Amino acid sequence: MTAAFTFPGQGSQTVGMGKALAEAFPAARAVFDEVDAALGAKLSAIIWEGPGETLQLTENAQPALMAVSLATLRVLEAEAGISVARDAAFVAGHSLGEYSALAAAGSFSVSDTARLLRTRGLAMQKAVPVGVGAMAALLGLDYEAAVAVAAEAAQGEVCQAANDNGGGQVVVSGDKAAVERAIEIAKGKGAKRAMLLPVSAPFHCRLMQPAADAMAEALAGVAVNHPAVPLVSNVLAAPITDPEEIRKRLVEQVTGTVRWRESVAWMAGQGVTHFLEIGAGKVLSGLVKRIADGAVGVAVGGPNDIAAAKDTLAAARGA
Repeated sequence: MTAAFTFPGQGSQTVGMGKALAEAFPAARAVFDEVDAALGAKLSAIIWEGPGETLQLTENAQPALMAVSLATLRVLEAEAGISVARDAAFVAGHSLGEYSALAAAGSFSVSDTARLLRTRGLAMQKAVPVGVGAMAALLGLDYEAAVAVAAEAAQGEVCQAANDNGGGQVVVSGDKAAVERAIEIAKGKGAKRAMLLPVSAPFHCRLMQPAADAMAEALAGVAVNHPAVPLVSNVLAAPITDPEEIRKRLVEQVTGTVRWRESVAWMAGQGVTHFLEIGAGKVLSGLVKRIADGAVGVAVGGPNDIAAAKDTLAAARGA
């Protein structure tokens, strides 16, 4: 099988996402109902009606994006006969999307995933007071250059490469002053653009250690099954299937770099030609084309995308 299923991360959320699927398909509605019940709150109302500022809160955005991804997948299963176990060689997700990927592959129940992501979102927000940390996108520098920029900018504070997204896009994270220094250094080293991102906390850096500790505790209390297909781990850019290793790498992921460029390149190297992005937005589909020559990235997030998903998998089988 030459297809991989990928799952988006924070930043892809929009008010109204998944609503058309829930209105058209009982299988999608059931996922939103299950997430609401697991959280003891009407997250679905925030997803579909807003306000946007409430949906953007990390504690809401993380389980919300997972809900949309899993609702989309359930519709693909029910309406197009698509199966992760049969149709995907690998699953992978960007940051919180790793939890969506694991739920899709059967490692976590949807309810457990929703609760884990609510815990993760709250813990990440609480780890660093608002205004103390920051993240910035450096465009036009390769990963090695961005790592060097972050090291030069640190000056005794925290500044790390947080996301290696591919296509000359690297995000750095850490103490606000250090990240601001990184922006200026990057511009001096030829970055096309370097700018602060509108995020509420410095994700994927050492400042997130309290959140990593919280996730270690939360994950210890949850059943983890062997996934139906291997997960390509954010922190390894390599496949894992062992439940204990999955727990370990999800904890490391809170403070570690999301190695998305390497993950996609690794899957392409294993013969994956078609990447289905399941859930909100089209960010990962766009990155795929910039990372792996000739690879096809298709975003599936609404009723009108089901036929394209079916066609993509048929093409992948013939590849």
